Order: sequence, then C-alpha cells, then structure tokens
Amino acid sequence: MTSVQGTAVDVPTEDGVADAYFSRPLDGAPRPGVLLYQDAFGLRPRLRAMADRLAGAGYAVLVPNLFHRHGRGPVVEMPDFIDPAARPEIFEKLRPVMRSLTDDLSMRDAGAWLRWLAENPLVAAGPVAVTGYCMGARLSLLTAGTHPERVAAAAGFHGGRLATEAPDSPHLVAGRVTAELYFGHADGDPSLPPEQQERLEKALTAAGVRHRCEVYEGAPHGFTQADTAAYREAASERHWAALLDLLERTF
Repeated sequence: MTSVQGTAVDVPTEDGVADAYFSRPLDGAPRPGVLLYQDAFGLRPRLRAMADRLAGAGYAVLVPNLFHRHGRGPVVEMPDFIDPAARPEIFEKLRPVMRSLTDDLSMRDAGAWLRWLAENPLVAAGPVAVTGYCMGARLSLLTAGTHPERVAAAAGFHGGRLATEAPDSPHLVAGRVTAELYFGHADGDPSLPPEQQERLEKALTAAGVRHRCEVYEGAPHGFTQADTAAYREAASERHWAALLDLLERTF
C-alpha cells in the first residue's frame, strides 16, 4: 500500500460550502478519482480510514459531508463505537436530517462533487468511479444515471431502497447508465428485500448495463462499517476485493 495524505477540504456547492475529506497518494501524481458516499452515520473516522485505504491502492478519494446543509460533519455526535443500544437515539436525531436530503438536492450536490474532482490537479483527467454505503449506495446508482458522462464505474454496498415501486426509484435511471456497476447486498436486509433485488437485476439487464449483483451471505446491513456492531470482517474484505477489482478494470 502506498503512503497517503488525507486532508479536510471545503467544496463549493449551490447551497453553500460543504466540508469533505480528501485522501490521495503522497507522491503528488494525478490519480483516478473516486467519490465515496457515506452511510447514514456520516463523515467520521471510519469513512476517513476507508478513504485512506482506497488512496493507498492508488486513487484520489473524496468523501463529502452529504448533510452539509445542517452543519459540518458529524452533524450528530457519534460515539467511537455505535452499538445497538445507541442506535435509537442516534436515528431519532438523524432521521429528519436524512429526510431533508431529497434526491434532487443529492444530485445537485453530485454535480459539485464531480466538478471539484474534475478541477483538482491531483485527480487524473477523465471520468471517475463512485462507491456508496447504506444510503450512499442509492446515491451511487443515481449519480451514475444522472451524470453518465462523468462516471465510469459505480458500486454500492448494503444499500437500501434501490428498486422500489416509487416513481423516483433509483433503478429507473438504468437506461441512462453507461458505467459498469457492482452491488454487494446485505443478507436478509429489510430495506432491500428479494423483490427489490430482482427488480434491480431485471432493470439493469434490460438496459444492457454491465453489472454484477451479489448477496453477501450471513452479512447484515452495515457489514463494512467497523465502528458498528453490524461489522463482519470477512464480508468487509470481500467488499474491498470486489471494489478494487472494479476499479482496476475501469482504470
């Protein structure tokens, strides 16, 4: 793994300045860009560590605070370890913040994240990759469909609500996606039941999207997040292997 440098950065958006974390190899050479979308718990040490690991593999990684309209991250105080007993209180505070982040606002922000990467001399010219976790998996798919000219690959892990019956369901952007996609689903995830998994698979196949969707057997929702009780090391390492394989094929 390459030595990396991670720094706090500010990203201009249409609704003010957003705080973010940017990590890249220390050598200063332009590297392929990766946009990393947070889970519901937001920008915190675990996501910075994940960005650093990606940077160590040779990428320039931006992790924006998706809740920037509510302040700098974390917008809700987080314990070092998020155990099941802490979750109800955390989500009571987070739920209104999450609901305020509409898909329209998210995709407006996506333009700002992609623009910042495109203008950064430490990021190689050309399209980027996107990866997302939990709610970020949904945004990864939406970004690939909203900005197809800027996204060469997109991944999502333990995502929810990817293929609902709602008129704004993310799977409906499949026809506009040109990127290669990978999704690693949690096992028995109530936010992505089998009928949604099937609907997503059918939509991507019908649209001719290069993709692979897999269920990580025995891995619950949140399996990549080492600061939560949902973390499963074997599943998380499987996710790293799949993500890095996608990036290597792309760049």
